[in-house]
Amino acid sequence: MSFMKKSCEAFVTELAGKAAVPGGGGASALVGAVGCALGNMVGSLTVGKKKYADVEAEMIELMKKAEVVWRELLSLIQKDADVFEPLSKAYGLPKSTEEEKAEKERIMSICLKDACSVPMDIMRKCCEAIDIIETFAEKGSTLAISDAGVGVAFCKAALQGASLNVFINTKAMTDRPYAEQLNKEAFDMLDKYTALADKIYTSVFNRLK
Repeated sequence: MSFMKKSCEAFVTELAGKAAVPGGGGASALVGAVGCALGNMVGSLTVGKKKYADVEAEMIELMKKAEVVWRELLSLIQKDADVFEPLSKAYGLPKSTEEEKAEKERIMSICLKDACSVPMDIMRKCCEAIDIIETFAEKGSTLAISDAGVGVAFCKAALQGASLNVFINTKAMTDRPYAEQLNKEAFDMLDKYTALADKIYTSVFNRLK
């Protein structure tokens, strides 16, 4: 069964075990999906209220975008497992001879790039989610403002979590130009979006005090 289809209890139980997957990448994707869905919840509690009639059309469009993002994040839970498992097996390949060493390096290079691709996508989707939640927090129902704050906190955590899965793999890459390219994109996302998430969270926090 796909990890995406498992119950919360089953997923967390497997996460707590010693199997290679699911791991930090899949967990980050799930946390990001939950965070984005909480943003969507703000929209759901805003639409249909007379007080927010002037932003209803904007909320509806934003909810559509949010649903696309959280559904994509959910799909990345399984995708992360699919790309990481071959890498975990590649680490165990023999390297007794020069031929074995060369073959292991070749396979590792492919697997490391694949293993980086999904956490990079998780990071990108978390950035989209944070952008979306910013508007939900600004214009959504004040009765649901705490959900926007929780959502952006989750998306920030997911962004940071996914970045660690990028960095542990880029560190092992022999193709350093490619590794540094990924590192730069990841650092740029962290710099911009952790700051934005903190700004949104602080704004919500101050409005609730």
